[in-house]
Amino acid sequence: MDKRNESSNTDFILLGLFPGIKHINVLISAILLIYTVALTTNFILILLIWVDSHLHTPMYFLLSQLALMDLTLISSTVPKMAVDFFSGKRNISQVACGTQIFFFLTLGVAECILITLMAFDWYVAICNPLRYTLIMSQKVCLQMATISWAGRALISLMHTAYAMHFPICGSREISHFLCEVMAILKLACEDISAYEKAVVMTSIVVLLIPLSFIMSSYALIFLAVLRMNSLEGRNKALATCSSHLTVVSLYFGPAMLVYMRPTSYHSPKLDQVLFMLGAILTPMMNPLIYSLRNKEVVGALKNMLGCCLASN
Repeated sequence: MDKRNESSNTDFILLGLFPGIKHINVLISAILLIYTVALTTNFILILLIWVDSHLHTPMYFLLSQLALMDLTLISSTVPKMAVDFFSGKRNISQVACGTQIFFFLTLGVAECILITLMAFDWYVAICNPLRYTLIMSQKVCLQMATISWAGRALISLMHTAYAMHFPICGSREISHFLCEVMAILKLACEDISAYEKAVVMTSIVVLLIPLSFIMSSYALIFLAVLRMNSLEGRNKALATCSSHLTVVSLYFGPAMLVYMRPTSYHSPKLDQVLFMLGAILTPMMNPLIYSLRNKEVVGALKNMLGCCLASN
């Protein structure tokens, strides 16, 4: 599995997941299992939200968009990693590398925006319920989804093009299982300190500002929940909030550690662990977090299974 193909001078070489680690077969098998679970659970969640009329609400519409992004995100990394491992071919063309960087950045930032919008949706539902249907109309939901998908594509394209334009003087080996901006920058033979500062500033805008909006929204939500007279309503609200905050921590934690540190502080092994958490484990966890603790989603799943069994 360690053999490498002959590649053109412009190709990069992906060294793969934790080069030199023992029992890599077990780790790859576990990742493929996680990938299968992520594909299945996210697809089922999207299907349930699309089929069940009780789930045709703004919250579940945004949740379906999150599931679709998770499907795309994990599919942009795991299949290539698996093919490289089983075939022994570790080269990736410059165009393919840039494409992977662009999609990874776009999807990552899109999820950041979407999670922020989901916090706003829940804030309106709890703190301003009488105006919820007016504020969170179908038109507004579609605009939110459009903003999430396309809002940061331009910034991602700019970062991808700029990171890929640096000349590579020495080895073209990337100590990673995917093409990624910070890993590419380590290969550059020019001074990249100015661009590093730009990456950190962009990360502050993309990560810290949305995170501050999310935390402010949930501070107001918790104050509103504490004033609720209904114990059942309070428990339901807290359960939904805790699920959302778990997703927030899974996404923002690894992203902040990766993109808000200078390149000199990056460790290949730590970066790979963080990317596994953010790009592989989180897409599997999100649908489980939202569905297992959500009675409406569980009820929709039981109804669908019941209909399937009845028809058979």
